Amino acid sequence: MKIKDLGEFGLIDRLVSVLSIKNNSVVIGFGDDCSAVEIENQLYLFTGDIQLEGKHFIKDRMPPEDLGWKLVSINVSDVVACGGLPKWGFISVGFPPDTNFDYVEKIYRGINEALDFYKADIIGGNTTSSDQVLLDLFLVGKTERFVSRSGAIEGDFLLLSGFTGLSRAGLELLMMKKSRYEEFEKRLIKAFTKPVARIDLSEKIQKFANSCIDISDGLAGDLGHLQKSSKVKIVIDKSSLPVHSDLTAYCKKYEKDPYEYILYGGEDYQLAFTVSKENLEHFNDCFVIGKVEKGEGIFLIENKKTIKIKEKGFEHI
Repeated sequence: MKIKDLGEFGLIDRLVSVLSIKNNSVVIGFGDDCSAVEIENQLYLFTGDIQLEGKHFIKDRMPPEDLGWKLVSINVSDVVACGGLPKWGFISVGFPPDTNFDYVEKIYRGINEALDFYKADIIGGNTTSSDQVLLDLFLVGKTERFVSRSGAIEGDFLLLSGFTGLSRAGLELLMMKKSRYEEFEKRLIKAFTKPVARIDLSEKIQKFANSCIDISDGLAGDLGHLQKSSKVKIVIDKSSLPVHSDLTAYCKKYEKDPYEYILYGGEDYQLAFTVSKENLEHFNDCFVIGKVEKGEGIFLIENKKTIKIKEKGFEHI
């Protein structure tokens, strides 16, 4: 069987089955956005993510400063989704030998800008030559309480930290190679090239969320991970899904369905999380979009009808 037949998540499942954790008494969250290790009563979070030319970005359509920023942000988002704050990173990079150093320096300026913003540091790494640009960041964070994607409880409310679908629209606009973009189109492109991880919610997630996942593969796809890990049923109220005015303008101009983007777009790096009724008051700036029920699957309430939706998301393979 070829790995393309397995898909990204099927491949991950197969690879995990080969590995074994020897000291599993201290490991928490294996298979989550992060894994955590408890050392002297302190939880350390570990995560890693890659940006590969041709797979995650096209070199001549992605500002190098934004590429550096995005590399850091997508890793920080995983740490935040587990209730943590980023601390230290190791970065490994590969560049074709004829790459102009100015391009590399601009990537690192974007990395440094993001590190300043998120209050984290790069403390080491590695370099190699490569046929394509490859950026790989391994990030360590800390938390007082690990928040997993497997903690959703029947009766929880499902919340969304912000708008989704913007990044996918921005990517599509970027691929159009237009000579001129309207202002709302520029904002959508920036949502794709320079996402901001919701580090402002980290402390609240740590204290009050029962489960959490960041939206990297699309809302429906990532909720599918949360639902399966928690062994629950998720019911979304379509009328409660937030629709950004820029996405509305984009979908009107190009005759698209905004909910296709909201549910199945990716790389927005918002947070989807569940909380008890008692803790809703701590998230007045977020959107309540559904509830957690007994059962399995993801369902959408539309016009008083409840339909099961596909849990598809973006796959890198």
